[in-house]
Amino acid sequence: MSRALSLAALVVSTGLLAACQTTGSVPAPPNATPPSASVFRPGDFSWSAVPGKGRIEGQLAYRGPEGGRYTCSGAGVVLTPETLWSRRRMTILYNSPDRAALPADEVRARTPSAPSGDYSAFVRRTTCDANDRFSYTGLPNGAWFLITVAKPVAGTRGSDMAVMRRVEIRGGKSISVGL
Repeated sequence: MSRALSLAALVVSTGLLAACQTTGSVPAPPNATPPSASVFRPGDFSWSAVPGKGRIEGQLAYRGPEGGRYTCSGAGVVLTPETLWSRRRMTILYNSPDRAALPADEVRARTPSAPSGDYSAFVRRTTCDANDRFSYTGLPNGAWFLITVAKPVAGTRGSDMAVMRRVEIRGGKSISVGL
C-alpha cells in the first residue's frame, strides 16, 4: 500500500498530472497576444494553412436588380480565412461581414480605408468554369469569405458586381454554396 502512495506522490510532485489537463484549461503562454481586428498578424491565420477534409462546391447564383443574368466564367474566386482582422476588412469593403453584392468599383474605392496586410499566403484561389461553378478541397474547419466578380452577360444591363459570402466548414464536411 505504501508503494502505491509513493507512486501517487511521485506523479503529483513531478507534474505528470498536468499532462492530463484538457486543452481548454491550459493557460495561454504569458507572451501570447489575443487576435486583433486592427493589426494584421500571420499567426491569426495559421489555422487555415492546416490541411483538412472540408470541401466547397459553389456556383454563382447572383442576378441583377432587374433579374438580369450575370456570370463569373473565367473569373477568379478568392477564399479568404476569417479572422478578426479579415472580418473587419470585409465589413469595410462590403458593408457586411456575412454577404454582399456591390458594384466592383465601389468596393475598389473602399480598399484604401480597409486594413492592409500581406495575407496572400493564406488566400486560396480558383476559377469559375463555363457553367459558373467552382470548388475548393482540403479545407480545415473554420469560417471563410468567398469572393468573385460577376459580370453581366450580353444583353444584361448593369455593372460588374463584387459578390462576397461568408461560409463555414464544420466537421470536415462538404458544403454547397450559391454566391
